[in-house]
Amino acid sequence: MPETARPVRRALLFTPATRLAAVPKGLESGVDCLCLDLEDAVPPDQKVAARPGAIAFLDGDPRKALRINGLRTRAGLADLAAVANAAPQGGLLLLPKVEASAELALADAILTEAGSDMRLGALIESAAGLEEVAAIARATPRLEMLLFGAVDLAADLGLGAGDAPLAYARSRVIHAGKGAGLQVLDVPELAFRDLDQVAARAQAAREFGFTGKAAIHPSNVVPIQAAFTPSAAEIAEARRVMAAHAAAPSGLVELDGRLIEAPVIRAMQARLEIAAAAGAA
Repeated sequence: MPETARPVRRALLFTPATRLAAVPKGLESGVDCLCLDLEDAVPPDQKVAARPGAIAFLDGDPRKALRINGLRTRAGLADLAAVANAAPQGGLLLLPKVEASAELALADAILTEAGSDMRLGALIESAAGLEEVAAIARATPRLEMLLFGAVDLAADLGLGAGDAPLAYARSRVIHAGKGAGLQVLDVPELAFRDLDQVAARAQAAREFGFTGKAAIHPSNVVPIQAAFTPSAAEIAEARRVMAAHAAAPSGLVELDGRLIEAPVIRAMQARLEIAAAAGAA
């Protein structure tokens, strides 16, 4: 499929597919990606009724996403077939509880047959998914994002949901995603009314290596996106490094008495690209 510019997704806001009236408020929050949820947020007896409105939501806006049900369920297969019948252009299809690269290959094949250029995201939220995450991350060029599902994964592994018990799992998902050139988003903050905690958790997620974080309330969008946007000082540092690199005839950069190696150059370039995409540069 043709290459398209990848939108920045510092924050992804989940909204139940049964609450279409909340869509305008979600978009007005300025969120990078608004995701209607047909899975966890919709009771089993309401999934069929919620499906048409959720698919109609996908109108080509790259900021829009839809989380369908898992492809190992009847509801998920029906969701995928309905999306394919609509063949939306643009946007993101988020697959939950992914446990094998074959699930992404199936979604890719169906969307390709339908002529849809929707991108894919995958939730890693089970022991089986964690075991296969490296293969999942490289399953298809259509895949753009991994999302770490801490709550389900902790339950599946019999762990506490705190940082320490899940540190290995977080690192493994980040390693697989970054190695495949994907965006990697952290789990939503469940204490969503405590905006100081939301901001702190988002900053911690950035330092851990995530590129963004999911949210379950519009009030969380601003602190999350702020945490994943380079600061003025970080942008200035990146510009200094890139200017020094451009002025170095040999490609070897020395700045403030330190040798700046190629990985740092790449990191500074990536920082400036994120800042520009977020309108901060």
